[in-house]
Amino acid sequence: MDTLTSLRVFCAVAELKSFTVAADRLGLSPAMASKHVMHLESRLGTRLLNRTSRHVSMTESGMLYFNQTRQMLDGLDEVEAAVSNVTVMPRGTLKFSAPVWAANSLIARVLAEYQQRYPDVRFDMDLSGRIVNLVDEGFDLALRATAPERLDPSLVARPLMQVAFHLVGSPGYLSRTGRPTEVADLNGHALLAYSGMNMNGGLAIKGTEGPETVNFRPVMQSENEIMLHLAALEDMGLVFLPIWMTQNDIAEGRLELVLPKAVTFNATLHAVYPSKKYLSAKVRTFIDFIAARKNLCSAAAEEQSAGEVHSVDW
Repeated sequence: MDTLTSLRVFCAVAELKSFTVAADRLGLSPAMASKHVMHLESRLGTRLLNRTSRHVSMTESGMLYFNQTRQMLDGLDEVEAAVSNVTVMPRGTLKFSAPVWAANSLIARVLAEYQQRYPDVRFDMDLSGRIVNLVDEGFDLALRATAPERLDPSLVARPLMQVAFHLVGSPGYLSRTGRPTEVADLNGHALLAYSGMNMNGGLAIKGTEGPETVNFRPVMQSENEIMLHLAALEDMGLVFLPIWMTQNDIAEGRLELVLPKAVTFNATLHAVYPSKKYLSAKVRTFIDFIAARKNLCSAAAEEQSAGEVHSVDW
């Protein structure tokens, strides 16, 4: 039995969680698909898939084998396409990690547009906010907004676009505490802080009058920007958030920009992926698709300024 075919059958069954659906897609009978998987299990001496009458799931060994095998097959397809001058259409599961704040309507719209263009690609999106191990956990890529020096040097990092972050607060909070008119007025204000922010000694803000240190009063700290956003809407304090999360709230009066000319800053969104000579079609086209949509931040363009906040990492 051809082992390469068995590998493709195993990956299809693992992704689709069905022998019947995978067999139909590959032009095989379900019985033959099962034989291919059993061939691999016999060859490896371990069970790769748990099977019941209604459910198929990967074992721990199966997950490890799948993560490595899927990347190998993607690379093989790309090499063959390069040699034969044949275009490989993107297909399969695109597993990627992104910041929590990527859970917004603009990103959802981009994913929908991409999937309409490439309907054979399925998304497996991790929004936990943690720094995943791309290779060990089988991720195709990660979207990370941070300084280049903070990225793993063993990975490839392609800059995609600038994301504008603003300091915002609710009208209720600002009416109660007063609206700052200069950077010094921020001292003592309640801050809903992202866990990656270095609050020791305050935040260094370089405004139009030069660098100043602002000592906020942290009232909440979280790695989840959605929770910080909701807390700001409930009048708990000020928060730094990307314009993607707040532009509708600002337009409809639920949040207000605070000193946008002084404390707005931009973070570079990178596509990060393992170094490979041949990127799979799904990864390459997805990165290009995101990069071509820099107008996602067009709503923030008018608010950009020379000011920046240091020691912030998303």
